[in-house]
Amino acid sequence: MAYKTVNPYTEELVTSFPNSTNAEVQNALEAGQQAFSLWRNSSFSQRSKVLYKAAELLRQRRDDYARILTLEMGKLYTEAQAETDLAADIFEYYAIHAESQLAPEILPVASAQGIRARIEFEPQGIILAIEPWNFPYYQIARIAAPQLAAGNVIILKHASNVPQSAAAMDKLLREAGLLAGGFQNLYPTHEQLAQIMADPNVCGVALTGSEGAGAKVAAQAGAAMKKCTLELGGSDAFIVLNDADLEKAAQWAVMGRHWNAGQVCVSAKRLIIEEGVYDEFLQLYRAGVQKLRMGDPMDARTTLAPLSSRSAVEGLQKQLAEAIQQGASAEEIPLDLPQTGCFVRPVLLTDIHRTNPARHWEFFGPVSMLFRAKNCDEAIEIANDSPYGLGGSIFTRDEAKGLELARRINTGMVYINHPTMVKADLPFGGVKRSGFGRELLDLGLKEFVNAKLIGTVDIDAPF
Repeated sequence: MAYKTVNPYTEELVTSFPNSTNAEVQNALEAGQQAFSLWRNSSFSQRSKVLYKAAELLRQRRDDYARILTLEMGKLYTEAQAETDLAADIFEYYAIHAESQLAPEILPVASAQGIRARIEFEPQGIILAIEPWNFPYYQIARIAAPQLAAGNVIILKHASNVPQSAAAMDKLLREAGLLAGGFQNLYPTHEQLAQIMADPNVCGVALTGSEGAGAKVAAQAGAAMKKCTLELGGSDAFIVLNDADLEKAAQWAVMGRHWNAGQVCVSAKRLIIEEGVYDEFLQLYRAGVQKLRMGDPMDARTTLAPLSSRSAVEGLQKQLAEAIQQGASAEEIPLDLPQTGCFVRPVLLTDIHRTNPARHWEFFGPVSMLFRAKNCDEAIEIANDSPYGLGGSIFTRDEAKGLELARRINTGMVYINHPTMVKADLPFGGVKRSGFGRELLDLGLKEFVNAKLIGTVDIDAPF
């Protein structure tokens, strides 16, 4: 596994990093356990100071951190700045809220009979975080902030194409005052990952990534008897009802599908439009996509970034060819194509019949699947006809109707009149093949803690 930075806009190799040695992996495990023995007993005040400082440094050096994101995976610079802000917000959220969220819970047992009970939340050890390239800082913050707040420590294995982003977060937390070994970035091989998971001091594995990677890691974690959380792919439905504000819906659809070049697990990948407004919506949507501009992601005028790598371009093109071969119709939007870079023109994919396997695929790039629904019931049926269950959205002027339909969509998240959103104070996670577990809020905070029951009993023995 090669860890290297290749600029997606120029396709030039910037730098590379060697794999961690077996000795480095073992040293990291030992350092992590030593750090845990101290960090688990630290006060919330000590932990919150580190988290506050990490947020402060991210905000102070926002532009420097953002440039690394744009360099490594091609994200628009404005989006990279926003991601840096979001990571800072997450660190700050747990600095403020973790103590109260981890406070002991008194159970309402029959205390008059001499029984008192409480649940206390205790850290357990080292968490292995395996993170993807599409949001290099946000994904780290989503696991590191809550778990450090809980008293656990982190070993990071980041995606092989964002090694500098990984190193930047390692340095950030050290500068924020985290004790040595509390957060460690490694460049391990697949074999070394299995070794890390099997270590008795590693208590859990958090992965955000592809469905294939999730299946493999879940199997390895299961063999090692370790808990894991999986945040995997998605093919979010974007439902537009006949009573929707069509201009607003079309504008959000363009943004919801094409931010981060469409390389988002919660991107609005399947546009499901009620029959009465389908043609008008399609016209508005097509016009919106035609206004996108491909180019240098550092240029503020650019609105559609390159994909993360040449292999990502080739993979997406292969998917499209197979979908068309199986009967789908494809309309390529003729945007001006830059002379260099891993760019793909937006494609509108229609006539994706039930027999076409592409109907159930995730297209990780600017490919929009459009479906015509006879009514809202069929729209929900199409939305649920997916192996994924991450997010989704419904556009309607009738909020009560939107809420009723949202309850019928089998996903972890549904938004009304907005594409699936990510915020520091909103939970994130899915169902079905989108994985299991939750990140952020108290839900993510408690994924890798021991909910220990402590009972005090004052009852005479029966004999």
